[in-house]
Amino acid sequence: MKRGGCVYIMANPANTATYIGVTSELYARVGKHKAKEYKDSHTAKYNITKLVYYIGFHHIEDAIAEEKRIKGMSRKKKYLLVSSMNPGWRDLTEDVADW
Repeated sequence: MKRGGCVYIMANPANTATYIGVTSELYARVGKHKAKEYKDSHTAKYNITKLVYYIGFHHIEDAIAEEKRIKGMSRKKKYLLVSSMNPGWRDLTEDVADW
């Protein structure tokens, strides 16, 4: 995605810990999570390295609004959101390599 942004959800291997973020460069940002570039971060601490959900927007402001909306959801609703796009909670990183 050249303009705009993406909201994404990452999970640990057991799908018990998640992280919700927004970025304009999804593949690069996921790579930073996987590499645990920020050693003291939530994602590094809980081994959150698996991209399980993403959605793109033409405008970064829309992506930020959606991130806030998702963060306000209950844990159950977040689980259902991911499951609706990715029922097996597989790692979607390779699916977004061209973004």
